[in-house]
Amino acid sequence: MSASGGFWAGLPLGRDVVEIARDANGLVAFNKPAGVLSHPNEAGDERRSLLTARYVTDGEFFEWGTAEAPQRLWLLNRLDAATSGVILAACNAELATQIRAHFKRKQVRKVYRALVFGLPRVKSELWRDRLKVEKRGGQIRTVTGDGNIPAECQMTVVRTKNAEWRLALLQLEPRTGRSHQLRVQCEDRGMPIVGDQTYGDFARNREFAKIAGTKRLFLHSLETSFEYEFQGRKNKFTAHAPLPVEFAEFL
Repeated sequence: MSASGGFWAGLPLGRDVVEIARDANGLVAFNKPAGVLSHPNEAGDERRSLLTARYVTDGEFFEWGTAEAPQRLWLLNRLDAATSGVILAACNAELATQIRAHFKRKQVRKVYRALVFGLPRVKSELWRDRLKVEKRGGQIRTVTGDGNIPAECQMTVVRTKNAEWRLALLQLEPRTGRSHQLRVQCEDRGMPIVGDQTYGDFARNREFAKIAGTKRLFLHSLETSFEYEFQGRKNKFTAHAPLPVEFAEFL
């Protein structure tokens, strides 16, 4: 059963987090700002997370309220803290299990927009890579070339600005969901995402930040859509998070 209106009104949403879609089953989508964590990673992270509440790692849910009447919201996918846009959650464990299975079976369409340095050679292309994911000093690092993890993404050019910065706005539709996949695939093709502090062009990032007044990563989860069956009924779900205004200012 879906949660009541009081449940949704009482969500302890994080800074500037906005609900953008919700269906009758209790599936909900939020627009997560850049800089906000998908969930707390350690003690003290709650205040800068999607929900300012305790996160239970084993069950992958947020919990708040009282011991007698705990409130829970199950997280369904994650975005890097630096990435903005659509992130999903569910108000009950049964629904969460169903939607997570859709993600694992690659039955969810995800659309991203990325502002990159450089101009693509073609207007549309399917990117295929073999990635290797490593942990270095407690941080995840992903590289292309000699890995054994397949990664696919459909790239389409939305707009270009062949001037001082040689910028391009790309639409990226990943067919796989690997750690840092889009950031690495862009960088490997000579088009690092603007503001990427791990895989990007650090010198150009510094110059761009002076003009833009922001050091954010210019990667945004624009839309998520899929069909699913729950309790004998077929459902369609679509969530769209508007492109942040800072993207348009430079194109």
